[in-house]
Amino acid sequence: MSKKILIVDDERDIVETLAFMLKQKGYDVVFAYDGEEGLKLAKEEKPDLIILDVMMPKINGYKICRLLKFDSKYKDIPIIMVTARGQAQDIAIGEETGADKYITKPFEFNELFETVKSYIGE
Repeated sequence: MSKKILIVDDERDIVETLAFMLKQKGYDVVFAYDGEEGLKLAKEEKPDLIILDVMMPKINGYKICRLLKFDSKYKDIPIIMVTARGQAQDIAIGEETGADKYITKPFEFNELFETVKSYIGE
């Protein structure tokens, strides 16, 4: 059974590219284009890993991360934050909310894929 990855990002081109690349690597992929839908899918689908943008409509990535990481049912799901916000304070906030890894945009797909593999394997 393949591992399931949830992508939550409001930029459709990023979601579509990541979904395509991850499916090519054999992962199941589900996605949402806003924070509210992303949080709902995280709870319904219980993915093996979440790739999460920070700046999104409805609920930002920091809040989603905090809600999931402080809930015993979801706290063990690795969360990789992928965002254009690369300042030290942004990274610190990501770590405070419980993000397992923080990758800034633009990013190399191979870097992201290696990070995904390090958390859930191929």
